[in-house]
Amino acid sequence: MRTDGASLSPQAWVGIVSACAIAGVLLLHPLTMVIYWFEFHPAHAASGTVANFVLERMVGVFQRRMVGMTGIFAALGVLLGLPAVVLTRAFTVRGDRIRSLELELNRGIPDLIAAGESEILEFKSSARWDRNTGKVGRAVEAAIVRTVAALMNHRGGSLLIGVSDNGEIVGIEEDLATLRRRDRDGFEAYLVGLLAHSLGAAVLRHVHVAFSRLEGKELCRVVVQRSRGPVYVMDGSTARYFVRTGNTSRELDAREAVLHTAGRQTEPES
Repeated sequence: MRTDGASLSPQAWVGIVSACAIAGVLLLHPLTMVIYWFEFHPAHAASGTVANFVLERMVGVFQRRMVGMTGIFAALGVLLGLPAVVLTRAFTVRGDRIRSLELELNRGIPDLIAAGESEILEFKSSARWDRNTGKVGRAVEAAIVRTVAALMNHRGGSLLIGVSDNGEIVGIEEDLATLRRRDRDGFEAYLVGLLAHSLGAAVLRHVHVAFSRLEGKELCRVVVQRSRGPVYVMDGSTARYFVRTGNTSRELDAREAVLHTAGRQTEPES
């Protein structure tokens, strides 16, 4: 499983490991000497103060006879410091994502509809009910999945379900009528299952579902966060790659997908 720390460059990892090793030598070694002093002080009374004793020992850190001990302290520094660095980075990235999500959620539904579709906003009148045929349609579901994947592969954004392309509020009542549980929980469970089946359960952490009622109709808002790694739509045994281009979701061919995913690895976390 990919972690947030894994997105660091090899050079950055070398720097972090080196810093932890140096900290182990310059911090753990003196601390150990202080403990040693207080435990065996009578035997080293001639050494004067604790500071003098520690200084004497630190001077010899890089002498040949001390190489083994120095290596041990460097290794301890890496073992203790590296997890702390990774956890700190993970919490920082998580905090950035939460702030980004809060900003997106603070944008009101009427404001979103008034702004119109864009590279970070898509309207869908339904999630499964085909208004043209009057029945559940796989093409409608596929369009939902493509939009979510395209937003993840771009900058993230919102998908409003229950709003037509021209901004008319139509609601998701017809979708609800097709479900076993005809309420918000039932719709969310259906939507999460659809995305997990087509995109993989691992990407669900980038998806947040919220509901609102406007003009007497039920609307569903899917807030989608940008995914660091590529997200593919599984169509049978075929993996398809979509991105947002303007206010549409466009499928990239194999060459374009490789170039796009390679470029994303060098982009900073958002």
